[in-house]
Amino acid sequence: MGKPVTKFAAYGAALIWAGAATAVGQEEALTAVPSGLHLEPLDQFIEARPDGTAWARFRFVVPELADGVGFDRVEPDFAHLCAEYALPLLGEVEETISQVVISMSSQALEFGTSAPDIVQYFEAFSIENDRCIWEAF
Repeated sequence: MGKPVTKFAAYGAALIWAGAATAVGQEEALTAVPSGLHLEPLDQFIEARPDGTAWARFRFVVPELADGVGFDRVEPDFAHLCAEYALPLLGEVEETISQVVISMSSQALEFGTSAPDIVQYFEAFSIENDRCIWEAF
């Protein structure tokens, strides 16, 4: 198999794309996260920021978060997902991405929505020399 196919569509002020979930390495990146939890991709898109930069957002649903799984267990998953899932997909994007934001929630939520009863975790990474560099929020 080759690299994942990237498709773009309008998403408000963002571009959304769908990569082939079974492309080489992509499925494994989701099923072999350090926490051992099952992640369900919710959506992924490129967001044009007011300052002219572009952020790539990767959103996942992790139902076990509702059962009390803490941030300490999923923290290593973020760096893994950035390096093993996001970067390969972004290799197909012609736009320069200044930041990757990966989020996990216990239930599917519309982007930008908060709900006190739904657990949500976020991590951000800058991209330098094809590497994910953690950025503290």
